[in-house]
Amino acid sequence: MSSAEAGPALREALLSELAAHPGGISLPRLCKRLGVRMSVLMRELAWLGDVPVGGIPGAGLVRVDREGERDIARLVRPAADDGPDPR
Repeated sequence: MSSAEAGPALREALLSELAAHPGGISLPRLCKRLGVRMSVLMRELAWLGDVPVGGIPGAGLVRVDREGERDIARLVRPAADDGPDPR
């Protein structure tokens, strides 16, 4: 995917890949499937995560967990208003 195709198209493809892998997917594999560099993927994951970027809250849709030597991206299940955080 070229930088011209980034943005909404990348976001849609990324969320689709994560939905297809409910147990998570490694970041290098995700880069390969999306055809983007790691820096591009990390930037998109930052905006879709729950940590504020430049004072702007993230979307809270994804998270990246460290499992041994690998970083795994997964969709975050929306938390119920009255329930505990699923993490």
